[in-house]
Amino acid sequence: MRTAQISRQTAETEISVEINLDGTGAYDNQTGVGFFDHMLDQLSRHSLIDMTIRAKGDYHIDDHHTVEDTGIALGQALVQALGDKRGIRRYGECHLPMDDAQVRAALDLSARPFLIWNVELPTPKIGSFDTELVREFFQALATHGGITLHVDQIHGFNSHHIAEAAFKAVARALRMAVEPDPRKADAIPSTKGTL
Repeated sequence: MRTAQISRQTAETEISVEINLDGTGAYDNQTGVGFFDHMLDQLSRHSLIDMTIRAKGDYHIDDHHTVEDTGIALGQALVQALGDKRGIRRYGECHLPMDDAQVRAALDLSARPFLIWNVELPTPKIGSFDTELVREFFQALATHGGITLHVDQIHGFNSHHIAEAAFKAVARALRMAVEPDPRKADAIPSTKGTL
């Protein structure tokens, strides 16, 4: 089973993440940040990675630490669940439209973290959620998941649609990348022999 459980506790947050890479997209995410929960649900549903996430944070300050630390823990869970990455496709990509928004995501489970983020959310908030935290989440996920991640906004004027399209595009790309490759089920997907 390609599963993982990660717990992360700091002076600012308390996070637990459970994932199953071979799931059906079942989710139970409760971070105390409503819009973020909605985005994590999309990430799970469209990647087909089962996710159960619990987070408690220093909400009296803002949501930054909760969102960032959830990205850190989820990235660590992906690394743990993937193991040596034997037999996976490794790469994934998706062009995802959502109403006015279109976002392209491409990723490589390379163990070489890098984020290219060409996304402009036109409003500072979606409800009470700070839109700059969308990038912070993906930065943390890429860094601690060892993911080379490129996210590019093609179109969009509605911040909710753009953010949701980004999460869904990354989810679909992640689904593709973690899937077993039936033609190379026993091979590390690298000429180096390791990732």
